[in-house]
Amino acid sequence: MRALVVEDEAPLAELIGSYFERDGFEASICHDGLQAVALARDVDPDVVVLDLGLPSLDGIEVCRQIRTFSDAYVVMLTARSEEIDTLIGLSVGADDYLTKPFSPRELMARVQAMLRRPRHSRERTDSGAVDHGAPVRTFGALSIDTSGRDVWLDGEAVALTRTEFDLLSALSARPRMAFSRRQLIDDVWGPSWVGDEHLVDVHIGHLRRKLGDDAADSLYVRTVRGVGYRMGTGT
Repeated sequence: MRALVVEDEAPLAELIGSYFERDGFEASICHDGLQAVALARDVDPDVVVLDLGLPSLDGIEVCRQIRTFSDAYVVMLTARSEEIDTLIGLSVGADDYLTKPFSPRELMARVQAMLRRPRHSRERTDSGAVDHGAPVRTFGALSIDTSGRDVWLDGEAVALTRTEFDLLSALSARPRMAFSRRQLIDDVWGPSWVGDEHLVDVHIGHLRRKLGDDAADSLYVRTVRGVGYRMGTGT
């Protein structure tokens, strides 16, 4: 497994890199936004730890550019706790975030939880039984290929991050079920994940934008008031 640590505070970057290496990762470190994008192309990391405040390019733009060619898990680091930073960071494809100061052990626990995520590669019935004969799920104009991890809308490919696909896959596996945020976290992030459950709302919002879904009158990802979310029929 390969990790890319992008942090302009060199001692912190080295500390994070050492924790990855202890866990068996090959860790690459850089301190600059432009260098981060180039290095991400070169090393093809499985995980990127990305600081928000970087020279040359900030973490938001770095994440946006990395997302054009990589589906690596991205954990954003920020020294600012304002909600808008978190929302903007996640909207460009980050999977999780940590606010400084943080424990490197907590960071590694979150990374390991992401890497242990179940991959929804088989269709499940509402009872939870696996249906091996239905690798493609269809909801109106939306098609989800669970084996190839591809999504099409009106025949056009939709580019989703790993987290967005996993959320859509979890919802579409049991389309009659209304999922709470906690249930989606357990299904997608894993039961060991600890953090703000409203992380789900941010990713759902970004998923809806990519599907052209109106939150007030959703075709595909519907809000169940007082509960959470469920899959729509597409009509």
